[in-house]
Amino acid sequence: MTHIADFHQRFWFLVFSIFLNSAANALTISTNLGSAVWTGSSVNLANWIHVPLGTTLLLYGIAVTVLNQLMLGHFDRRRFISNLLYILPFSYLVQFIGLFWNWLGVPTLPIMLRLIVNLLGLLGVAAAVSIYQRCNLIQHPNDDLSYILRFRFLHGSAIIAQWTSYLPPLTITVVAFLITGQLRAIGIGTVFALVAQGAIMGWSDTHVFPSLKHHVDVATAEHHTL
Repeated sequence: MTHIADFHQRFWFLVFSIFLNSAANALTISTNLGSAVWTGSSVNLANWIHVPLGTTLLLYGIAVTVLNQLMLGHFDRRRFISNLLYILPFSYLVQFIGLFWNWLGVPTLPIMLRLIVNLLGLLGVAAAVSIYQRCNLIQHPNDDLSYILRFRFLHGSAIIAQWTSYLPPLTITVVAFLITGQLRAIGIGTVFALVAQGAIMGWSDTHVFPSLKHHVDVATAEHHTL
């Protein structure tokens, strides 16, 4: 892969973004005031099927990897493998870093301080997604779905793509709640993510490491009749 343009720069940004994304997602779970939509959905799915969170994230990611291939309209071997490469470390990093945040006492912080920490975590998630979408070496399949929607169908709009990609996790969250009667990792932070995460990603594209540019590798909306 070292022949890829700007590979070394993109690789180290990617490593940083994986740890940032894992730590930020785990932080929002630990505050219990609402996680990013996909993360909150995974927590509720894990509660529903009684499987550890890390394994649920992994299985969830595999399912979305298959969906991404369907959205592309053809089998993209590089993208398929890259999605799997991302979810393997990410899924279990979220679980174990979450234990670390719990050990630090994040769940017992005063409510206002937990809210601030929760929002910082959500900002970290949006920034991390922006970074590794621009790197475009490997991506979490959930965010790759947004990426494909954004550049193949939605004329590059981060906001509309993010909202559209939320339909599957929102559906699973509702079904899990109806079956279990419990709602976890969903709260004010989730509302914030629904409303603002796409916009924060768009802002991050030009303000967080602005020297890192998008390396788009899907056909754009102009080349498709919808």
